Amino acid sequence: MSLPTVRGAVRRMRGPAVRRTGRRWVHLVLGGALLMPFFLLVSVFLPPFAEDRGPLGSAGRQFTDLGCALPLAALAALLFPLVRPLEVHAVRSLCGVRAELLAEGPALSWAARRRTALWFVAHLLAGVVVSGMSLAAPPAAALLLVLPFSPSLQHSERGWPEAFHGVLGPLMGLALLSLVAGTTWLAGMLLARAAPVLLGPTPADRLAAAEHRAADLASRNRLARELHDAVGHALSAVTLQAGAARRVLDSDPEFARRALTAIEETSRTAVAELDAVLGLLREEDGDDPAAPAPTLSSLEALLGRTRAGGVPVEAAVEERCTGLPPVVSREAYRIVQEGLSNALRHAGPVPVQLSVGVADAQVTIRMANPLPGAPPAASGRAGPTARAGGGRGLRGIAERARLLGGRASAAAEDGVWRLTVRLPLTDTGPGTHA
Repeated sequence: MSLPTVRGAVRRMRGPAVRRTGRRWVHLVLGGALLMPFFLLVSVFLPPFAEDRGPLGSAGRQFTDLGCALPLAALAALLFPLVRPLEVHAVRSLCGVRAELLAEGPALSWAARRRTALWFVAHLLAGVVVSGMSLAAPPAAALLLVLPFSPSLQHSERGWPEAFHGVLGPLMGLALLSLVAGTTWLAGMLLARAAPVLLGPTPADRLAAAEHRAADLASRNRLARELHDAVGHALSAVTLQAGAARRVLDSDPEFARRALTAIEETSRTAVAELDAVLGLLREEDGDDPAAPAPTLSSLEALLGRTRAGGVPVEAAVEERCTGLPPVVSREAYRIVQEGLSNALRHAGPVPVQLSVGVADAQVTIRMANPLPGAPPAASGRAGPTARAGGGRGLRGIAERARLLGGRASAAAEDGVWRLTVRLPLTDTGPGTHA
């Protein structure tokens, strides 16, 4: 590697390093400024209890006040959880620490508060040292740099040693400036390395973040299930009804009119259900609550729209199903809706048998429909061939059942696709509060 290349690389590395050190100097000076309110508070209230200044005089008193101000700052960091997000923002902006290494939000646990208090004391202590050096060293360095060229300074009352009147004065001035720069660099580097440890997420923070992500994922999955079941069923029914109407438009106009009426009703219902699903996104706004979701009391209308598309549905629904708990009734309706949608998508206009009953403190839903083209003795676990991109219906049914503490099973047997879902009426899962 040639010498010009090395020099160019050094210059490119030196530029970011200088800027980083400059930002860290600002961060340290900010720490010194943050200590001043505590220092002034101690200097006002401590004198009546500390009349003796000791052998160091006023300097000793200042060190005493400083030593008393640091515990006061630590107490403030312990009592005020918002100290951590303020310090995290400063560290991320000025110290160059990556955001993923730092915690988010206030320090709620006592472990997080203790870490924040330790960081706050370290920041303020390093800040007051660098701030003091930055205030005192540059003026003294400037005087030492011009001392050999100023006879008035050489004979001033400051009484500079004669050894500084020569080249030693400027060297000492440069040494002072280097000391400030080196202290700033070292303190900034140590704080930057300590920040992920003291301001990073605690185990409680990681657990809270994981719970938040899990709740967010559960909410997204819930919305996906609602959209898939409500809108997917409507589109499948409308597709089947439109195809049936097209095929018999000339030979059976009356059936075509009924199919078109069913398409209109299905579309209207789908718009209402879509509004209900979108309302889940706005349910946190008190002025725009979500519309109520359909329950088993709306099952007859669902079956009527399905039959209008040419699908013969034989349903047996016990009267007790109309008095189920709301959450169970809503999920049972969606399960039946998705079961009918699967039959429409994968089997077409084949007869569907549906039974919904209550026994042994649980709701049992059973659906069965012939498999298109399946041999009479077909058995096994493979269901009808799914359309491209499909396969979410049975997964959604299983998730709905599992959220209520129930279970679902589906399989092909003797040329018939059978779906069985059981939902307990007592000791239901977390979905009860959904």
